[in-house]
Amino acid sequence: MDNLIGRKLDGRYEIKEIIGVGGMAVVYKAYDCIDDRTVAVKVLKEEYLTNEDFKRRFRNESKAIAVLSHPNIVKVYDVSLGDKLQYIVMEYIDGITLKEYIDQQHVLTWKEALHFTVQILRALEHAHSKGIIHRDIKPQNIMMLEDGTIKVTDFGIARFASSETRTITDKAIGSVHYISPEQARGAETDERSDIYSVGVMLYEMLTGTLPFENENAVSVAIMQMQQEPKSPREINDQIPEGLEDITLRAMQKDPLQRYPSASAMLADIDEFKRNPSIHFEYKYFVDDNPTKYVDAINKVKGVEPAEAKPGKEKKKGKKIGTVPMLAGIAAAAVLFVLVAILGAAWYFGFFSGSGSSVKVPTLVGKQYTAVTSDTSITKTWTIVKGSEQYDAAASGTIIKQDPGAGTSVKKSTRITVTVSKGPRTVTVPNEVGKTKDDAYTDLYNLGFTPSAQPKNDDSVASGTVISTDPKSGTTAQYGSTVTIYYSIGPTIVMKTVPSLVGTKYDNSTVTNALQAAGFKLGTVTHQWSDSVAKGNIISTSPNAGVQSKQDTAVNIVVSSGKEYTITHSSGTPLSTILNDSTLQSLISSGLTVKLQTSDGKVTSIKSTSQISGVLSQYSGYQIDSDKAEDVENAAIIYSISKPSSSSSASSQG
Repeated sequence: MDNLIGRKLDGRYEIKEIIGVGGMAVVYKAYDCIDDRTVAVKVLKEEYLTNEDFKRRFRNESKAIAVLSHPNIVKVYDVSLGDKLQYIVMEYIDGITLKEYIDQQHVLTWKEALHFTVQILRALEHAHSKGIIHRDIKPQNIMMLEDGTIKVTDFGIARFASSETRTITDKAIGSVHYISPEQARGAETDERSDIYSVGVMLYEMLTGTLPFENENAVSVAIMQMQQEPKSPREINDQIPEGLEDITLRAMQKDPLQRYPSASAMLADIDEFKRNPSIHFEYKYFVDDNPTKYVDAINKVKGVEPAEAKPGKEKKKGKKIGTVPMLAGIAAAAVLFVLVAILGAAWYFGFFSGSGSSVKVPTLVGKQYTAVTSDTSITKTWTIVKGSEQYDAAASGTIIKQDPGAGTSVKKSTRITVTVSKGPRTVTVPNEVGKTKDDAYTDLYNLGFTPSAQPKNDDSVASGTVISTDPKSGTTAQYGSTVTIYYSIGPTIVMKTVPSLVGTKYDNSTVTNALQAAGFKLGTVTHQWSDSVAKGNIISTSPNAGVQSKQDTAVNIVVSSGKEYTITHSSGTPLSTILNDSTLQSLISSGLTVKLQTSDGKVTSIKSTSQISGVLSQYSGYQIDSDKAEDVENAAIIYSISKPSSSSSASSQG
């Protein structure tokens, strides 16, 4: 689709160059003529314009990013979904992908890996709060600016949480090295699917390698579903234990054992950053009587798992002697002890009802003191406070539990709970008068999620902070959004360029017409035209009808009439040229012919009635070279001279 280069989409976006090519779209660098900025334009490939599935995905992306507004998510400015051309106009990111950076660095320091991960999680936290699941989180879809700021891009296969929760087909929905096990199976996906992908990226940044690699994509997908990754510290022993815990929890095969949200993962990262020596003792339920699953690979191959067949066991010959007798005595003793243990267990209440396992109760959302004083809970469960964390929940509220509610476990199992310390608050600093970028950095370092909003202001310099919301000096929740309002200069008034094409150009008349419409006259140039009469306006820039900023200079091109295209070589008699019917017709239409002698004298012919007199005046003259052009004055110029008599005689001889 490089045929778009040089074109102006909808009279606004001037396509400059290709900056990326994906599976279903081409991304161009372009110039927005109205807002005077560089943008990225993502255009759906021509071959997919008739493919409803690809068109739906493209529309999905435009819908998804249109409802998002976050400093770590690429902005969308405009969307066009026409029949012949579909494109999304986005913020232009002058940077590299996180994948390119990982390839350059190979292994990142844990501080740098967390710097990127926190920004990605904040972006996902915002997207998930709007009901949008990305489903293709990978370093290739993460752009990195020179200052280390992260921008999440490519919501091409995102979905709204309220829409379908299964992948559409078994096609490549997401990139196989980063997709969650449920995506690989084509099962339900939710926020935790994105969390898994973040875990894989964190693993890759910390170790320099992917957890599962194979030349065959299907094999990688099976590994995602069935294999456990190698411990990150086995690959890089410089990784702190607590960070390894966070990484592996995000990558749990069972979504129930992963972080339930981006906020929960950010909370643990925050705990780790405050105390890098922390070790998270996550407990993952292990079913002692797991459901039997047929091996997926054998199922594909059509091989049934082997089963024991009755009556096929080899009969062993009976041997009677001392050893069997001792074995029998020992077996009887073991049986006696086992019966005694089981009886004691029954007596002391380790078994109840008809089963030996029970469901873990829901403790999340309850007050820790209320739970520990509730005998109906404590007589059955041992409640252990694992840690305290800042959280939006009120102080003392249980915000996490392990094992999770509803899990089937043995009675008297410990339940480790995490208790809220209440919302963590931070004082908003005074950023008024600082640059937008400095304010963003200050707020980010304090733990806020900065968001920048432009405002027109006649008194504050462009790029300078006008105010913040919440205001400086007030306290706000850690991680909450602080909006930076910064100046973009005086209010911009848009006006419509008037239609001047085809009208007679008169400087005073045109200047007044432009001023009345809110513009000023720019440059005036002239050019030959076969279709527009001499002195009439051929075109304006910006074009008529376009919305442009007030006081923009409008450039005008004025017709000099038809061009005289016939060429004459040096030595051609002047009479031959002036008697040419084509030239005479152009003179009648307004063309001026200027004759310049070697002594600088200029004679102008503006009417055909002058020709006979001029030929008498310059009888025997010839041109010294072909014409020169004075387009602005609709004139052509010939240098003429009278050949010497010897030259004439020589030419006649």
